[in-house]
Amino acid sequence: MNINRRKFITTLGLATVSTQIPSFVVQATTSPNNIIKPPRLKLGDTVGLISPAGLIDSEDLREAREIFTKLGLKVKPGRHILDRYGYLAGIDRNRARDVNAMFADKSVKAIIAMRGGWGGNRILPLLNYNSIRANPKIIMGYSDITSLLLAITTLSGVVTFHGPVATSTWNDFTLKYVKSILFDAQAVAMNNTLITKLNREIITPGKAKGKFIGGNLSVINSMLGSSYLPVWKNSILFIEDIGEDVYRVDRMLVQLKNAGILNQLSGFVFGQCTRCSTGDEPSLTLMQVLQEHIAPLNIPAWYGSMIGHIRDKFTLPIGINIEIDANTGIIKMLEAAVS
Repeated sequence: MNINRRKFITTLGLATVSTQIPSFVVQATTSPNNIIKPPRLKLGDTVGLISPAGLIDSEDLREAREIFTKLGLKVKPGRHILDRYGYLAGIDRNRARDVNAMFADKSVKAIIAMRGGWGGNRILPLLNYNSIRANPKIIMGYSDITSLLLAITTLSGVVTFHGPVATSTWNDFTLKYVKSILFDAQAVAMNNTLITKLNREIITPGKAKGKFIGGNLSVINSMLGSSYLPVWKNSILFIEDIGEDVYRVDRMLVQLKNAGILNQLSGFVFGQCTRCSTGDEPSLTLMQVLQEHIAPLNIPAWYGSMIGHIRDKFTLPIGINIEIDANTGIIKMLEAAVS
């Protein structure tokens, strides 16, 4: 166990805070009039833990139980949470069964993915989006979980949350936003410049409003051409990634541009590209790539926010209206994300 994580677990006191299913074909439902905000979390609620992508072990599950118990929550693991199938946490239909079962289970009030990895895209056709819409609840994760978050918001109209997975570092910074947004139903302003030395670079100054959509850049690119991505018009795109050479980031942004997505945006935030290097060959810098593809859009945009494969994370609601200020690096929620 990570030493800081063990220390956090011992000092935390937030309490003073199915059968096999067919492919489901549904239409996108995310117009402003039919977005559904899931109920907020309360102390004593049950959190469902799932492994919809990469595999975990029993120690990961034990630590997760301890973390959420310290948060004043009960824990219900998915039936197949410890399954293994190669690099996946079990076969596709069983991982999908756990997702569907958690949404259908009236005792479960929120669903947290154990980790990312790979595998979310594989189960999207097996999710029951009509049932999810009928039983809205918080679902949260990041990295590969991006695929589930975007598909659920797009096809069910339920607000989802790009935030820590169960195996993340649940430190004070991360918990501040989890508590404010998921428990207290606050519309918060997220600003890392006041509390971190994280470098931030403005691409285009200004403010913009729009629907907040995003996640892992590689995963979003893997979903292009599918019915699981939202309507992009007047949205604000946030992205993050890890371990990608700059030329790959360049390639993926070109894909988004050629797909007609970038020119529909009203704003852009690149959180962190963790361990994204220029490699050994001649290369552009990441900022050169961003200036080339994003600056010509003439929309407020910057690089450097607490989003991605980093210890301190914002909790970002997908599907609600926000305002960004590229001059200050502030992401301001214009409405609560839970009911």
